[in-house]
Amino acid sequence: MAKNRSKKKDALKMKRILKSNNLVLVIGILLILSGLFGIIFNQDDEWSVTEEGLLSYPERDAIQYSIIDIDDSNSNYTVSTIEYTSRSRIVPSLLTIPRTTTDSQIPAIVVLPGAGVTKENEHGLSVILADMGYASIIIDQRDLGAIDLDSDIEMFKTGVESVQYLIIYDALKASDVLRDQPEIDASKVAMLGSSNGGRPAIIATALDDSLSGVIAISTCGYDSSAIDPAQVTDKLAYEFFRSIDPDNYLVEISPRPFVMLHSINDSVISYGSAQLTFKKAEEPKSFVTIDSTSHGYTGLMHPDLKEGLELIFE
Repeated sequence: MAKNRSKKKDALKMKRILKSNNLVLVIGILLILSGLFGIIFNQDDEWSVTEEGLLSYPERDAIQYSIIDIDDSNSNYTVSTIEYTSRSRIVPSLLTIPRTTTDSQIPAIVVLPGAGVTKENEHGLSVILADMGYASIIIDQRDLGAIDLDSDIEMFKTGVESVQYLIIYDALKASDVLRDQPEIDASKVAMLGSSNGGRPAIIATALDDSLSGVIAISTCGYDSSAIDPAQVTDKLAYEFFRSIDPDNYLVEISPRPFVMLHSINDSVISYGSAQLTFKKAEEPKSFVTIDSTSHGYTGLMHPDLKEGLELIFE
């Protein structure tokens, strides 16, 4: 009897499944379509990719951050350890503000380190900026700026915000933290990125026209325009690749200054690749060649970095 009752239950269950098959099929199709449409029109209106293939974000939500520690032991600047929220992630950062003898507000810079470089390792650049009279915030990028392209492509295909998009959003939120500081002139905030950090710095500047400009050190774009779309077999992977290529955003930076600093014998990113990206930018722009093999910031760049920032904040 128990077996018969079990069989009857199984039969009734199967009938319910069969009756709902059409509904399941419809739901399945809708889910697939929503994933695809999510690539262009994110359902939560959190991000989108335009018809031109460029990333777009709506107005950002209110900034939330905590000051964990303040180090005022240096007579020239203070360093605050700050944690701010960006897309449900707590972003560790260091805010460096030079001491001044006036009440005038000062310009500020978001600094994005290269892949694998922590905020502490890059803090020497913040000290240099403070000596020039600029405040800055350096962040620990997601995965310390390391990129898993295959994983990001799969996220993109299902309408999920990729890590590379999130890195750009984190940079934009860092600029909001700067603008919230009373010592900082909110109308004078710029981006600075080194190596792999230069790419999100360029894109973030293009996305937010309130940023004053960008300095890109030892970096380049991906030259995705050289790919023939007719030869592409994975269209969605191609669309994602275009959306993370800083080359495609350069036109959006003008009329704000675009400054590149690059060693002529850079050991990681070729000088020619950097020049190719620079050629795609519009005026005002400046390319400074450094006689060095260094990758990333080097002391030889100091006068040109200073001049580039003066151009951006004039």
